[in-house]
Amino acid sequence: MSTGKVKFFNDSKGYGFIKEDGTDKEYFVHVSGLIDEVRQNDDVTFELKEGKRGLNAIDVKLA
Repeated sequence: MSTGKVKFFNDSKGYGFIKEDGTDKEYFVHVSGLIDEVRQNDDVTFELKEGKRGLNAIDVKLA
């Protein structure tokens, strides 16, 4: 389980990005990977899964 902060999330388009704590890495997140509703600057926990263009955040929950 990784932790991070929602850098950006567009509700109307259904996707955004999460910045992982302690690193400069950012991960794509799609609305289908959310457990809780998230907004920009929310602290979250998440898992990573290989997607078409790299790692995606899945099972995203508010921390």
